[in-house]
Amino acid sequence: MGNCDAMIRWKGQCIMDLFGKPKQKKQITSFQVVVLKTSGMRGMAEDELRMNGKKAELSHYRIGYAGEDTQRMLEKRAVCEEETVLKLLNDCDLLSWDGFDGPHPKYVQDGIMFTLNATVNENQKISAKGSANFPKHYREFTDGLHAILNANN
Repeated sequence: MGNCDAMIRWKGQCIMDLFGKPKQKKQITSFQVVVLKTSGMRGMAEDELRMNGKKAELSHYRIGYAGEDTQRMLEKRAVCEEETVLKLLNDCDLLSWDGFDGPHPKYVQDGIMFTLNATVNENQKISAKGSANFPKHYREFTDGLHAILNANN
């Protein structure tokens, strides 16, 4: 019985013996940069997470136009512990977002469009995009970014 004493049994056999150990979900253990760009009827914004020494830095930019050129105007910046950002990235399962391409729903007249590009775990790239169609935990991710930005203000 050993490890199965506390496990669920099925027909007298340990579930672990039938199906093997549950697979560990791959985790983000480091990040270099995460950039989320959003646009909609109210304008465009960009959130940029970067490592700055031993701390994580989150910058929120409003994107505006100057003639035909676009300008990034810093609206807010916050510094936090790397562990805070890693927890957010893993809780929102950002690794599973790679390759997400959410097409605009047929009868939706407007909405938010997003692109996400990230470099994590040294050189692993994550790319996702969507138009009024988002990956799982998108809302929790953006709420987490706003919470970091507003934690010290």
